[in-house]
Amino acid sequence: MSGPSFGLTRLALSSFRTYAAARVDLDTRPVVLTGPNGIGKTNVLEAISYLGSGRGLRSATLQEPCRQPGEGAWAVAAQLSDKGAILADIGIGLAPASRATRIVRINGAPASGPLAVTEYLSLSWLTPAMDRLFQEGTTGRRRFIDRMVLALNPAHASAVSSYEKAMRQRNALLAEDAPPDPAWISAIETKMAEDAVAIAASRIELISQLEVAIANEDESAFPKARIALEGIAEAALSNGSAADVEKLLTDSWQAGRHRDSAAGRTLDGPHRTDLSVWHAPKDQPAAQCSTGEQKALLVGLILAHARMIENLTGRGPILLLDEVAAHLDAERRKALFERLTQQHGQSWMTGTDRAFFESFGEAAQFFQISDGKIARDSEKG
Repeated sequence: MSGPSFGLTRLALSSFRTYAAARVDLDTRPVVLTGPNGIGKTNVLEAISYLGSGRGLRSATLQEPCRQPGEGAWAVAAQLSDKGAILADIGIGLAPASRATRIVRINGAPASGPLAVTEYLSLSWLTPAMDRLFQEGTTGRRRFIDRMVLALNPAHASAVSSYEKAMRQRNALLAEDAPPDPAWISAIETKMAEDAVAIAASRIELISQLEVAIANEDESAFPKARIALEGIAEAALSNGSAADVEKLLTDSWQAGRHRDSAAGRTLDGPHRTDLSVWHAPKDQPAAQCSTGEQKALLVGLILAHARMIENLTGRGPILLLDEVAAHLDAERRKALFERLTQQHGQSWMTGTDRAFFESFGEAAQFFQISDGKIARDSEKG
């Protein structure tokens, strides 16, 4: 068998959205899931995305994937293999008695949480909701870059969570009628500054590594991007020490308490950082590019990131590419499929039309989705 050597060789879903129970055994070649719209193709990718940390590719709560009607529980089990050997059996799920906590098991034993799984795999995804990433607000682009950071530094999620929790506490204090206790709010702002520096440092490191990966990409159907971070913490940390940046932030927040109180939110910090992306060959902002060019830029960034992770860790991420053929012409689809068969990590793709994936030939494995079932397409790999 040629192609990727790392990926899922078994996937089982239980009470997950449209799937009462489904299981598929496969190899590590690219996977293509086909079927009509609304049949549950994206649900499979979402289930896989829960094997990592975070809220999955739909950013859903832990309760949302529960099949309805049901018992308020779901489970995803996967077998990971690398170079023909089983690497780990991973189980993720939600039990009825644990409605706010994800249950994680690795090789049959309880694990400390989703971060424990990052020892075995990383995930990256591209969904239709991201097609307007360069045209809409900063939140989507910030989440995009933070997901990329997680593959390099899983602890990044904890720093972001800690920062956001402290920021909510600060906002709540500023919303009260009485002035906040100076010592209390100062302590919260100090904690925010510590987390902010950790967040900014991780983002800067990611951008630095990703720029190298982009520069080393072959000229292909996917244009190279020029990327940069636009944020107060990231800019300050690029030119100063961590201690200097912490003081800069705490001074700014202290001086801006009245302003932030009036606004009802904290107006400065890494939660406002944006990712700037330019189409390098055309020297044009991504937002001004055509729909097809924007899709090609996104795919190019995903591919460069995958190669970066593979070069740094020795194990490429599993890619989840939902309706990836949309807005890609035949030449770009062929270039993408060739690349996916050459990388180390497995890729999962969805589409309504099998014809879009014909150039894979036997280099991919094809499955049809229907009526809550995942069935191998015997005519396609």
